[in-house]
Amino acid sequence: MSEQIRIMIVEDHGVVRGGLVALLKTVPDFAVVAEASNGKEAVDRFREHQPDITLMDLRLPEMGGVEAITRIREQSPGARVIVLTTFDGDEDIYRALQAGARGYLLKGMSADELMDAIRTVHAGGKRIPALVAERLAERMGGPALTSRELDVLRLIVAGNSNREIGKALNISEATVKTHINSILSKLDVNDRTQAATTAIQRGIVHL
Repeated sequence: MSEQIRIMIVEDHGVVRGGLVALLKTVPDFAVVAEASNGKEAVDRFREHQPDITLMDLRLPEMGGVEAITRIREQSPGARVIVLTTFDGDEDIYRALQAGARGYLLKGMSADELMDAIRTVHAGGKRIPALVAERLAERMGGPALTSRELDVLRLIVAGNSNREIGKALNISEATVKTHINSILSKLDVNDRTQAATTAIQRGIVHL
C-alpha cells in the first residue's frame, strides 16, 4: 500500500467531487485520502493528511484556489498541486502557476489524461496541456497591469463611472482617465466595454 499515490480532491461541487473520487478509486495505485469543499478546508486537510498530490479547483468558497495553493506551499514547499478547472483564462493560469501549481488541467480532459498527469506530477514533472501553455505564453508576452490599474478595472467591470471610480479610490477624474487609457492600451481594446469583457474572459477580474 505504501506504493500508492495519496490524493486529496478539492472541489466545491459535491457531484463532481464524488465522480472524481469514484473514478480514482478504480485505479489500483491511487488512494483518495482526503476531500475538501473550500479553500480553507483544503489547507487544513493538507496539513492533516499530507497527500502526495492535490487536485485543486480554482473557484472555491471561503478561500480561492490560488490562495489555498499559496498557503499550502508556505507550509509544505514540496507540495504537488494540479489545478483542475473549467477556467482557461490566461490570468487564471498565470496566477495558479505563480502560486506553485505543477499542473493545470481543464475539466473536459479524458480520464486517461488525468491519470497520466497525476503520475507525471508525482514523479516530479509538470503537466501543462498545449492550449494552456499557449494562453500562458500570451499572458507572459503582454505588459502587466499595475495594482492601481487593476483597482480601476475592477470598478469598471462593476459598472462605475469615472467620477465614482475617482471617489472610491480617492483620486481625481483626470487620474482615472489616465489609468483607463493605460488599461485600454495594455489590453489592446478600444473602450471600457471591451476592457470589461476582456478582463472577465481572461480571468483578470472575476464576477
